[in-house]
Formats: sequence, structure tokens, C-alpha cells
Amino acid sequence: MSVLVGKKAPLFEADAVLNGAEFTEKFSLEQYIGKKHVVFFFYPMDFTFVCPTEILAFQEKIEAFEQRNVAVVGCSVDSKFSHLAWLNMPKEQGGIAGVTYPLVSDFGKTISANFDVLAGEYDYNEDGEMEFDGEPVAYRGLFLIDKQGVVRHQVVNDLPLGRSIDETIRMIDALQFFEENGEVCPANWKSGDDAIQPNQEGINSYLSKH
Repeated sequence: MSVLVGKKAPLFEADAVLNGAEFTEKFSLEQYIGKKHVVFFFYPMDFTFVCPTEILAFQEKIEAFEQRNVAVVGCSVDSKFSHLAWLNMPKEQGGIAGVTYPLVSDFGKTISANFDVLAGEYDYNEDGEMEFDGEPVAYRGLFLIDKQGVVRHQVVNDLPLGRSIDETIRMIDALQFFEENGEVCPANWKSGDDAIQPNQEGINSYLSKH
């Protein structure tokens, strides 16, 4: 599993569904460079069980992301048609109707592979035939990307393990606080807490208060 923190996020162009209803081609995260931070997250598949809880949880907090000038973008290995069908399905029937942020189609699995969250790989068997070893879906990877297109935080969960949207927002707050103030954020820091000046004097001052 690659660590992309500190590196430019891999580039891609792909089909996506916008505003829960509109197809677009050549969707790219490059449109946000210089303008917004991005939370780019992968989920395994449409029409599954844990995935809608995460997707809808991001939507429930979408105003919190927008207030922080952060774009939320989801991605799975399903087609844009599968995304649209799921977006048109009511929540009470297991759908994700009402989701407005972009859902990217990684139908060729190249985006998942480039972000190194694909839960398997193609290989040759003993007969020389190519086959997929593992699960042909993405792990639950999440990448916080800054305005320069650099990954500043990543977390990758196994398929059964849902993520915390509140923790994602906490990490955004920490990154933006550091960018604005130059102070680093200690363990369990949250917005409004004291931070630390990145020098010994600042560390001593912080420790004396705690």
C-alpha cells in the first residue's frame, strides 16, 4: 500500500455523475487546484450495505464541508449508469437519493490502482491466463488534498469498516488551521483548542498549560 501523503494526487479524467442527475465526461480533480481543498474517497460498490451509510453521511455534513471550502468527491468501480440508478433509488429502499456531490466512475479500475486502494491485482495463473487475484473493488480509501493538489492526509479501511465523517472534518480543520497560522496540532486537537508553535519554546508553552 503506497503512502501518497506529501505527493501530488494522481491525475485522471473519468465519467462522473454530478448533482445526482447529470452525466459528465473527463471529470478531473484538477478543476479544484488553487480553489478548494478536496476530500476524495473510494467505496467498494454501489447497491451494497456499508457504502450508502458513508455516502449519505457525507451528504448530511455537506454544508460543513462547503463552509470550509472543501469539495467532496466519491468514487467506485461501478459505471456512471450504476451510479445514476442508485442515486435515483429512495433511501428507504437502500438508495442514495439526495446526494449532490460528484460520484466518479472508475469502471476500468485505473484510478483505484493509481491511488493504490484496489483490493487485488491482475496476475497470470499457472496456465498463463490473466486473472484477478483478490476483490476487484476499491478499499475504503480517503484522501485529503490541498489547493496545490498535494495529498496531506490519507486513511484506508478494509471493506467491512466504515469511516468517520467527523474525523475527516477534524483533519480538515487541523490542516486549514496550520495553513493559516503556522501552528501544528497535537493529539486529539479540535477547532478552538490550543496548538503548538513548531519550536521548543512553543512546545514547552503548550505542555505547561496541559
